[in-house]
Parts: sequence; structure tokens; C-alpha cells
Amino acid sequence: MKNLMKIGEMARFNQVSVPTLRLYDRMGLLKPCHIDQDSGYRYYSIYQKARLDMIQYMKELGMSLGEIKTILEQGDIQLIESTLIRKKKQVRQQIAELETRLGAITRAIESTERFRKAPNKGMTTVEYIPHRKIYVMHTDVNFYDHDISVYEEILGQLKLDILRHGLPQLYYCNAGTILPREYFLSQHLESHEIFVFLDDNFPESQTVRRIDSGMFACIYLDRFEDEPAYAAKLLEYCTQNGYTVCGDYLCEVLTEFNVFDSQHRSMFLRLQVPLSFQQ
Repeated sequence: MKNLMKIGEMARFNQVSVPTLRLYDRMGLLKPCHIDQDSGYRYYSIYQKARLDMIQYMKELGMSLGEIKTILEQGDIQLIESTLIRKKKQVRQQIAELETRLGAITRAIESTERFRKAPNKGMTTVEYIPHRKIYVMHTDVNFYDHDISVYEEILGQLKLDILRHGLPQLYYCNAGTILPREYFLSQHLESHEIFVFLDDNFPESQTVRRIDSGMFACIYLDRFEDEPAYAAKLLEYCTQNGYTVCGDYLCEVLTEFNVFDSQHRSMFLRLQVPLSFQQ
């Protein structure tokens, strides 16, 4: 039969599978133009390639087979346009989600690299740290009045707070705490703010802050319980060297390796305060 192809030939010619053509037939997307009553063979016309090309193109644009079926049945150009506009919005959302995931992966790599190259526990340094954006949650609980079990409870509250504000859960990682400058200088350990790092494109608000870049005095440790003693060492280091602390103290969790211990949170911390060298 001139210009007719069996289903297998049609599949090979158009780089699709036979089961795909059978599915299109069942859904009414693309039915064979002829079925031999004796053999049951399905035959497609060469001219049906245009319809199959359109189906494949719409699939590449992200349309579902159900959407394609509706468009082909109705033949409405406005429906095609509105469907494409909706797909464009969906793709933009997917791109934004992938960029968020890429940023999280990049931060995880950087955290791991910092862990590998960080000074030994107890070592004090002065480092330049680029500006950062953080999401901050206030809590009535003073972290330093309790053990790590209460900290775990507050972390749970932080996760809920992040999700409630519409942020991806990917940002719930390596949470740190903030101590006001005057409290650090007097070693009055009372903190009611917990934070996580965000991408730089987040606008500043009541919950999103920018930490300016600059030189920071830092000290490293690997136990949550040791923070008060190491905060005192950090202040002593600044005092002995005549450094002026010009901002709030941060306890930053550089990285966590909880894959190694299922019972306890394994953290590597960097305590830090910004310094001013102006006379």
C-alpha cells in the first residue's frame, strides 16, 4: 500500500517505540489510518508524521499527554497559547528550584573544604570573611542555660519557621547562633537568636540580615559543650592583641558529619567576632 507503513516501520522512522505508538492509539492522540482486518496489522500514513512530530514537540515543551490530547481535540489556538504560558511559568519555577539546589550543593562543598583546611581545634586566627546573608529566628530560650537537647528542640522550631516563611528546606543546614557584642565583651552568655545562611539574592527584611565582609577574629572547636570556654579564649585573644571588636559574636557551624554518629550531632564550629583596625 503506497505511503503506508507498518507500526514497526513508523516507529523506526520517527525514533519512537512501538509501545509508544500503541499508547498514542489508545489515548486517541494518533490512530493508525488503516488496520488490516485479516492480519490485524496497523498501518500509518507517511502524512501522519506531521501529527507525530507535533506530539513529540509538545512533549519536549513539557506538556503532558493529557494536555496534548485536549489541545489536539479542541484545536484552539488560545488554548495552545495559555498552555504554553503556564508551562513557561512552571519552567521558570523549576529553574529557580534548581538554582537553589545548586547553591546548597556549592555551600556544602565549601563547608567540607573549609573543614578539611581549617586550623586545629583551639587555634585562633584573624581571617577575612566575605559578606553573608542570614535568616534569623528569635527564641525566648537562652541557649547557654541548657544542654544540647534543648538546642535540638530549637532547631526543630527553626525548621518549621523556615518552611512557614516559604523558604526551601535546603537552607536548613549548619545553624548558628548570635551573641550581642556587649554580651560577648562582658562574657554574659545570653543568646536568643539562631540563624542559617541564605543565598545573596534574598532582600533584607526583619528576618533576613546582611553580615558585612571584613576581618574576623576566629577560634575553632568541635564540641557544642566547649563553646563557653572557647568564647572566653577568643575574647582573651582579642584583648591581648589590642583588637577592637566592632560587631556581634557568631557561633557558626562550619559543617556537620552526622553520618558518622547516629546518636549525637557531630559539629565543627567557628566562633568569630568582627574587628576594626581604625585608629
